[in-house]
Amino acid sequence: MLRQDTLGTPKPGLTSLADPALNQETPPHLLTTPITPTELFFVRNNGTLPEVSPQAAADWTLEVTGCVRRPLSLRLDELRGRFPTVEVTAVLECAGNGRSAFEPPVPGLAWGPGAVGCARWTGVRLADVLAEAGVTAEAVYVAHESPDHAIGAPGQPALSRGLPLAKALAPETLLAFGMNGAPLDPLHGFPLRVVAPGYPGSAWQKWLSRIVVRDREHDGAKMTGLDYRMPRRPIRPGEAPDPSLFDVITDMPVKSLITEPAPGFCTSGPVMVGGFAWSGASEVERVEVSADGGATWQRATLEPGEGPWAWHRFKALMLLPAAGEVELLARATDAAGNAQPMQPVWNPRGYLNNAVHRIRGRMV
Repeated sequence: MLRQDTLGTPKPGLTSLADPALNQETPPHLLTTPITPTELFFVRNNGTLPEVSPQAAADWTLEVTGCVRRPLSLRLDELRGRFPTVEVTAVLECAGNGRSAFEPPVPGLAWGPGAVGCARWTGVRLADVLAEAGVTAEAVYVAHESPDHAIGAPGQPALSRGLPLAKALAPETLLAFGMNGAPLDPLHGFPLRVVAPGYPGSAWQKWLSRIVVRDREHDGAKMTGLDYRMPRRPIRPGEAPDPSLFDVITDMPVKSLITEPAPGFCTSGPVMVGGFAWSGASEVERVEVSADGGATWQRATLEPGEGPWAWHRFKALMLLPAAGEVELLARATDAAGNAQPMQPVWNPRGYLNNAVHRIRGRMV
């Protein structure tokens, strides 16, 4: 049976955030490989962590109901046997990644830049499952439900997000049971989760037990108000936000992360600046680095990613200024011409901080 009274065990080496639920980010200097090892992958939870034994997983069922002609109830072995298995390499990033950099501060988990990783996800296409169910003409959204609940509130869902129907039917969107060549880790949604490449992590529902096809935008837990939404116009700090002017976050913005050298570096010669860049709906086109506050930029070498939804490694050998403090910047630009801003674009919940990444060190 499922236990719903556990918060989970932290991963060694990751940075735990102050929160009743288990939330951990990865120090960027540990993100050295194109595929993030599961043990280094960040952890995001909104509530409890269901404990699913192998036997419970064998009995796990996924219900598909709502605007469908043929409601489904599928065990994991039926999912595997009835639909083609596919693999997608994709970046998973929390919408609040980098929230701690907003000034003035905003409510929510104070993530640094490490709530991101790139993994190989294995599962079946959500589109194939929905085709089996027979989506009706009224359908516009799919809603996701899981057995996790809010801390201290059994029976109150911690999170129930969803996807627009077009994204649910996109070939990259999966119901995943594997990560990096192994079954999903319990911290990452075992036995079944949504994989929605290019969308924020909130849309990648973990421990998926039910899909409801709806004739309207989903209004589940943390789907309304200001939760995982961005304003259509700039909001000034102190301004009372009108929720009707906010839209659900879909495509994530272009972004880069310096993973070498580590913050606090000390060097006496040229330094190799490297890391990863990614985007949501538009491919990363270039990455530039700077050591003079953005007055001048040097183009980095950008390596191909492992598929259209993976991140790209970038590298540039830089000659740094004379001895003293130095700040390195990285800026990515996508194929649509969107570039990272120099400063975070403030919003009431601190979402989608894709400002240039900065690290400080010293020349001696």
